[in-house]
Amino acid sequence: MSTKPVRVCSFESRRQFEMAMLIEKFGGVATVAPSMQEVSLEEQPDVFEFADQLVAGNIDVTIFMTGVGTDSLFSALEKRLSKEELAEHLRKTFVAVRGPKPTASLAKRKIQPDLKAPEPNTWEDLAAEFSRQNFDFKSKIVAIQEYGTPSLYLYEWLDVQGASVLPVSIYRWELPDDIAPLQAAIKATINKEFDILMWTSAQQVVHVLEVAAQMGVQHDWLKAANQCCNASIGPTASQRLRERGIEPSMEPSHPKMAHLVREAIEFAEQRKE
Repeated sequence: MSTKPVRVCSFESRRQFEMAMLIEKFGGVATVAPSMQEVSLEEQPDVFEFADQLVAGNIDVTIFMTGVGTDSLFSALEKRLSKEELAEHLRKTFVAVRGPKPTASLAKRKIQPDLKAPEPNTWEDLAAEFSRQNFDFKSKIVAIQEYGTPSLYLYEWLDVQGASVLPVSIYRWELPDDIAPLQAAIKATINKEFDILMWTSAQQVVHVLEVAAQMGVQHDWLKAANQCCNASIGPTASQRLRERGIEPSMEPSHPKMAHLVREAIEFAEQRKE
């Protein structure tokens, strides 16, 4: 059995310091290389189109995908509507949420979701819950609060159900202003300095490969990455990994950072035995 500590590279950005602490807490050696930053869409035309349609009573279903995006959407809409007016209009729609974070955000506004996706809170889980409730989407307008990249698979599913989709984009993902830590982590992966690559977002996969391509080492990085334990937060990140040529090694029992870190380190330690 190896006595060497497990070396973990995470690409977490928003909660990078918490991630580093969790890795150390569970006995790993932490490297955190932020791979994303959120950039607000300055003019937010989607938001104001949504506001107009909402006030006109044309929105049948509103789907909230993330907590941060929900808060951002309310901040933008409150430039046009009071908090009470906004909540009243939203309650007239069928409100669905992808996970607990948008649920908490809506609770602050005294809005109770009509439908909640079960864990692991993917778009598939959301679609399955709609199907379980025999929800009829025919000729309905569905507004979707987006979170950086369009939920194209969800759009396609809704289109098949007969719905019209109104995307509501709040922000987009870009690379961090300083990509030096990410470049260093890519080089370290190629040099076999990590046991675990930890993925907490599908978009992290896109950005890491983008920077590796810019460095001219994408092939070498992919080869080295597949020799590591690739720990994925859940099905969405796992799907993106497979699409880009990386086979996920494990997913945690719950899609939470603490579960991911603890279980990934345990998994890697068992592989060393």
